[in-house]
Amino acid sequence: MTFNLADMFERVVDAVPDREVLVSPVRRLTFGELDARANRLAHHLRAAGIGRGDHIGLQLMNGSEYLEAMLAAFKLRAVPVNVNYRFVAGELSYLYENADLVALVYDASFSAPVEAARARAPMLGHLIAVGGGSEATAPGSVEYENALEANPPARDFGPRSADDRYIAYTGGTTGFPKGVLWTHRDIFFAAMGAGDPTMLQGPITEPAQIIERILPVGIVMLLAPPLTHVSAQWGAFSTMYGGGKVVLTAPGRFDPDEVLCSVGNESVNVLTLVGDAMARPVLDALAAAPDRYDLSSLLVFASGGAVMSASTKAQVAELLPNVVTVDGFGSSETGVTGTRARMPGAGIEQGSKFTVSEHTAVLDNELQPVAPGSGTIGHVARRGHVPLGYYKDAEKSAELMVDVDGVRWALTGDAAIVEADGTVVLLGRGSASINTGGEKVYPEEVEVVVKDHPAVYDAVVVGVPDERWGERVVAVVELRPGTSLALDDLQQHCRHFLAGYKLPRELICVEHVERGPNGKVDYRSTRSLAIAAISG
Repeated sequence: MTFNLADMFERVVDAVPDREVLVSPVRRLTFGELDARANRLAHHLRAAGIGRGDHIGLQLMNGSEYLEAMLAAFKLRAVPVNVNYRFVAGELSYLYENADLVALVYDASFSAPVEAARARAPMLGHLIAVGGGSEATAPGSVEYENALEANPPARDFGPRSADDRYIAYTGGTTGFPKGVLWTHRDIFFAAMGAGDPTMLQGPITEPAQIIERILPVGIVMLLAPPLTHVSAQWGAFSTMYGGGKVVLTAPGRFDPDEVLCSVGNESVNVLTLVGDAMARPVLDALAAAPDRYDLSSLLVFASGGAVMSASTKAQVAELLPNVVTVDGFGSSETGVTGTRARMPGAGIEQGSKFTVSEHTAVLDNELQPVAPGSGTIGHVARRGHVPLGYYKDAEKSAELMVDVDGVRWALTGDAAIVEADGTVVLLGRGSASINTGGEKVYPEEVEVVVKDHPAVYDAVVVGVPDERWGERVVAVVELRPGTSLALDDLQQHCRHFLAGYKLPRELICVEHVERGPNGKVDYRSTRSLAIAAISG
């Protein structure tokens, strides 16, 4: 047995085959049933000529099929590739070709863009449609359940390696999507729990120890983000490797009521969302009908991929006083690099602060660790279990991976400072920073402050061209119902937490802040919206 993602999953399956592992609105599966469905799909893919090193796109909304397809690929030593299902034909063509997809498992509702994009991706030869029995599919597609039914459920696969590949494509919110290439071993330790489901015992040192770490009663985690967002994949596999259960809600529109009902119905222990974009609707629904939901099983209210604002954490403390609030910080380029937990009864902190392991540091422009408490802005970096680089992009890989005194570091692109106690304060992604009068302003740093204004429901901060300063800071804001907000009022609020040059110079109020299903904002399109609103 190796630190191969399929090998370790199969060990857990053999230890607890009858334990429930996955619940969705469509089906409930035990470990044994999930493994059998993945085996059937793997047999189908192998019969289609797909094997070691081949790339299989997953253009799917949440459902058991997503995890089945990932496992099937791992079993064959193939590589699953997360495809953003919000992409249109032009974006899909770029990703299909850039990722060298030879097969695609897709939701039948995406048939039209799949068909249009496939014409410009000559390597893409095999299509499998989920839900194709009731909808028209792209020509040549095989219906998913038919593919499973026609193949055996038993394992019949050769040896695998810890060096088999895993790819995490970035969302493309600040540029073209890039595939971050990992080995199975490194992604397991960097992002998939490292065999430590309670986060108390430390990483396992031998693959066989994965069995010893299976909990007598598995953790139940509800994952609200889409599995195309890799942090949701990491949460799912971390839970499964500990013998726990993953709960998925209906795909499509995010439904706070369904999320809260599912917590009670499935005795969920950990609720995982993405920042204020998901947390605030859930908390508002709970505040409006607190007696409707049974949340007695809930232990952790967690956010991955975006930091919750102080006002949101305060609302969690008020509505769920016995629950631990956790922010997780990481990226496709580093895995999980830090967390920050607020225990029941503790105070509420302002800003994006994280506790990191000995494998994470903040490096200055000379790639040396910044001094704690110095206020020096540096680059978040991780060593140890790090990616190989970007797929098919040697130039970007050289920027991502650096060697310092014989130690290989991955640079996330995130800027941060280190407080005197070693706490890392995240400022934001450097590629989205605003240069105003020679000063750098990181949008995420301003956003968490703007969202704490009582009239603000959601906000995005961008830079727009300015003749004098180069760029000026603009807040694009979605207001709470029945409220209003003037720029002077917002600036006065921000002055308590931000330097003067970071204050929004323009305020644009919109009916709704547009976010992807993973809760993230496309900064390029929001910036275009802001420029049009100001010039118009």
